[in-house]
Amino acid sequence: MIDPALLRDNPDVIRQSQVARGHSADTVDEAIEADKSRRAAISRFEELRAEQNAFGKKVAAAPKDEKAELVAQAKGLAEGVKAAQADATAAEEVADKAMRRIENIVIDGVPAGGEKDFVVLRHVGEVPSFDFEPRDHLELGEMLGAIDMERGAKVSGARFYFLRGVGARLEIALMTHALNTALKYGFVPLITPTLVRPDIMAGTGFLGEHADEIYHLDDDDLYLVGTSEVALAGYHKDEILDLAGGPMRYAGWSTCYRREAGSHGKDTRGIIRVHQFNKLEMFVYTTPEEAEAEHLRLVQWQEEMLQSLGLAYRVIDVAAGDLGSSAARKYDIEAWVPTQDAFRELTSTSNCTTYQSRRLDIRYRPDGGKTTPVATLNGTLATTRWIVALLETHQQADGSVVVPEVLRPYLGGLEKFEPLS
Repeated sequence: MIDPALLRDNPDVIRQSQVARGHSADTVDEAIEADKSRRAAISRFEELRAEQNAFGKKVAAAPKDEKAELVAQAKGLAEGVKAAQADATAAEEVADKAMRRIENIVIDGVPAGGEKDFVVLRHVGEVPSFDFEPRDHLELGEMLGAIDMERGAKVSGARFYFLRGVGARLEIALMTHALNTALKYGFVPLITPTLVRPDIMAGTGFLGEHADEIYHLDDDDLYLVGTSEVALAGYHKDEILDLAGGPMRYAGWSTCYRREAGSHGKDTRGIIRVHQFNKLEMFVYTTPEEAEAEHLRLVQWQEEMLQSLGLAYRVIDVAAGDLGSSAARKYDIEAWVPTQDAFRELTSTSNCTTYQSRRLDIRYRPDGGKTTPVATLNGTLATTRWIVALLETHQQADGSVVVPEVLRPYLGGLEKFEPLS
């Protein structure tokens, strides 16, 4: 949710942001009118309540012979107050809905446009070349006994899979390496719930235009998360945080679920776009003034991970029209996938400024003064999809795959995955 004061004092900033995202500025005007109606309704309620309180004192001090008439008048006032309170509540609900239709304010410098209008900030690493015809990750995974899509579909349906043998070990090694990286930079590890309440899901901004991507358990009114960001954002809901010692950093390890609605026919081969995967997510609570610097640190730690695994990648500044509703800026890191002859997203990291914390009422008290919303940030540090780039980048002509040196300690010193005989 955006700052209501900004809506009243500088609505053009919000209009420009909405247009940059590809939305109509009408949402801003609707929110302004709803906010005016809300404040007018609350003011009317408070005036009547004050009048009622003053009249109550008059009734109490009145002579006995006048009380009956005054009590009757008091009942009329009470009915008016009750009606005004109902009007104020209804106006608040309308204003809240109008405000929630406005997405986070895009930070200055974010590229304009849609999905294809990102700006490449840098390329890192050498794109691998082969003197043989490279195999894709699924062919390699089947040769190694690491990925079983056929039985995944038999058990759970399309876009499910089994990681088995060295595939299962590789994911655990990757996630553990990521966790150790997070620990090095002061993150507190959490294994998070994967089912959350509607207010938590809505508070993070995931129940907007992409709500059809989320699994919902109707009988329990709970949502399956597509990222532990949701649970991590809700972790401090309705709390006042102490940020005197610097940012509060969490690393959430969880299984994630996505319906992949609307992606039929896209990346159906292998484990690039699946319904279930594991992920280690960084999540930070910090001051609004520190948020942009912290955002760059998250990118730096993501790059450290990819470099340690010997992956070639590029960092992109995502265009405004391709941002999620809660992100004010997002950087993606895309690794080279040889058989697709393309860079594919492995990580995202978003600066959500105070958008989520306003919805979830998470504040801090700067210098002992009045409480104010914190800034929240999130970023992927490892996920199942990384296996795609790892297998394809480090493959050998015989179908074996060299294990990145940094992962070998987690695999009992194993240096190479060998095809099954």
